[in-house]
Amino acid sequence: MRARVGQRVPVVVQSRGRRRRGARLLWVAAETVVTCGVVVLLLVAHQLWWTNRQARAEALQQVRVLEREWDISPPAPDTTPGADGPARTSDPSRSGAPPVASVAPSAEPDRPTADAAQGGPDTDSAAFAVLRIPRLGLTVPVARGVSRRSVLDKGYVGHYPGTAAPGRVGNFALAGHRNTHGEPFRYLDRLAEGDLVTVRTRGATYTYRVDRILPRTAPRDVGVVRPVPRSIVKPSYGYDAPGAYLTLTTCTPEFSSAYRLVVWAKLVPSLGSAG
Repeated sequence: MRARVGQRVPVVVQSRGRRRRGARLLWVAAETVVTCGVVVLLLVAHQLWWTNRQARAEALQQVRVLEREWDISPPAPDTTPGADGPARTSDPSRSGAPPVASVAPSAEPDRPTADAAQGGPDTDSAAFAVLRIPRLGLTVPVARGVSRRSVLDKGYVGHYPGTAAPGRVGNFALAGHRNTHGEPFRYLDRLAEGDLVTVRTRGATYTYRVDRILPRTAPRDVGVVRPVPRSIVKPSYGYDAPGAYLTLTTCTPEFSSAYRLVVWAKLVPSLGSAG
């Protein structure tokens, strides 16, 4: 059917009001997206930069305080956890304490396994030693316990409850963050067999030599922190005889809590020194 000559074709015209409302909605949506992006960037900056700066400053200050006190005060009876004599012992091979129930508290952004011995929160998170790893340029205080809030997030390295004291027969087992909050164990994977690690306490300095490395194991591989460390997940990694061991644990890969990286070292008696 042909349209009649002169007949008008109706045209639908959108109102200006609708166009304005649509533009306003788009503008609000764009502003919301930008705002959310800025908030996320700020949170990332806080986690990756500010927590590191803050924790490192606090940890280095604690090292200075400890060493200044040790330098001006005469050596006192060794009161580190697990010391012989009147001080309490934390070496399971001597005291019968229960074995540690978990491997390294997870690093950022994963969750830490608070209270490694599952015996309640840490009751004493005071720093009692200074750990140095020359190959990594690392100097960091060692505190009792592995609580995230009171130890690890302060940039400290935590001493697993129920494991030996530095320089003692048994396993002096430590955990530290790999990312954020000072990340003292960020480059733990760079250690190699033969690298030296020192632990200074009020009464002595103990030197360990890196001996074996377990690149990856499960978070609950409790064998790696036992008095005679041996992985229960990968039994080919570990030891068979008692000795004075140092165990360093952290998360792997970076920014993940999927696995644990474990470095073992053995005490070098001839390099131990008093004071």
